[in-house]
Amino acid sequence: MTDRGRSALRQTNDTFEVGPSKMHWTGKDLVIDIDEVSGPPIISRMRGRIILKPKAVTNVELPLTPDGAHIWRPFAPMADIDVALEAPGWQWSGHGYFDANFGTRALETDFRFWTWGRYPRKDGAICFYDATRRDGSELETAIAFDAAGQATTVAAPPRTAFKRSLWQVRRETRADPGHMPRQVLNMLDAPFYSRSAVSTRIDGEDVTGVHEALDLNRFRSPLLKPMLAVRVPRRPKWVFAE
Repeated sequence: MTDRGRSALRQTNDTFEVGPSKMHWTGKDLVIDIDEVSGPPIISRMRGRIILKPKAVTNVELPLTPDGAHIWRPFAPMADIDVALEAPGWQWSGHGYFDANFGTRALETDFRFWTWGRYPRKDGAICFYDATRRDGSELETAIAFDAAGQATTVAAPPRTAFKRSLWQVRRETRADPGHMPRQVLNMLDAPFYSRSAVSTRIDGEDVTGVHEALDLNRFRSPLLKPMLAVRVPRRPKWVFAE
């Protein structure tokens, strides 16, 4: 993640560029070229290519607030992915997905906390979006995708708390009664955010997928927000060479 100014943005119908990195849609694959330098405490170069091959592209949009100010868009809930970064051990192929969030207000304005999870299954994938809004109302959504990308709202097993992250961010996901979810791989751990691979059981099927927990009360804290300025590099005057 790098903050850049308007001079570093270019966009066409098929290509989105921010600085030296870009995403390009070929009509069947999403090609992501990365050329960045990370921020402290470990400053290093990240360069390479990721190719995402969707098994289906959906037209699903989920409003996260009643007025539609926040939208979740699962473009490709199931995909094959090839990763080739210029670092030892960072080349692999496997199962992936592509989604995005859009909004017209800051997240911390409308939400206190949320968890999200996407779990591949034998016949597709299932996603859970659970959130506590700032007004005290709750979002509880479970969407199942079949192999063709068709989406169906389904009943979800209970919310089940499991071990907090290293920064003590509380975490929960959906699990069959009597089953305890568990982290199997830590991906990102921050004072207000956790992303990890989590194993759980849904409708009798053991699944492992990507899970996130976001504590927006912590995020809005004036003590924590300045930390982002340290971790995310600023390149406000970057311009394209040509």
